[in-house]
Amino acid sequence: MTHGTTAGTPTRRIRIVVGKPGLDGHDRGAKIVARALRDAGHEVVYTGLHQTPEQIVETAIQEDADLIGLSVLSGAHMTLFKRLVELLAERDASDIVVFGGGIIPDEDIPLLEEIGVAKVFTPGAPTTEITGWVAAHFAE
Repeated sequence: MTHGTTAGTPTRRIRIVVGKPGLDGHDRGAKIVARALRDAGHEVVYTGLHQTPEQIVETAIQEDADLIGLSVLSGAHMTLFKRLVELLAERDASDIVVFGGGIIPDEDIPLLEEIGVAKVFTPGAPTTEITGWVAAHFAE
């Protein structure tokens, strides 16, 4: 997937689905990240609160997303990320890059990376760190 310009012709912008899975009702951080990604020039779809991994994957496939960003504050990050990655594989959509953030203990980050999560941002990460990572990840 190429982003940027090709022979002076702009290619499509990076498409990102931001999801808030599970029962956690706190979405301020997810909305801030979604806005920062939009302000950085990306197309962003925010799925809203209380989404299942199935709903988020379906939205990402329908929207032809390049990335899915999950915000998990409920402590269920291992289950939710794992299910989302499994669903992407089942739907032959493993090319959609998964990243996320929230209340995630440092010791769980390598485990999430092992199951296929490309990047985890912890509380307090500046939005410029997130938008910079997206830009660098898709700079090829």
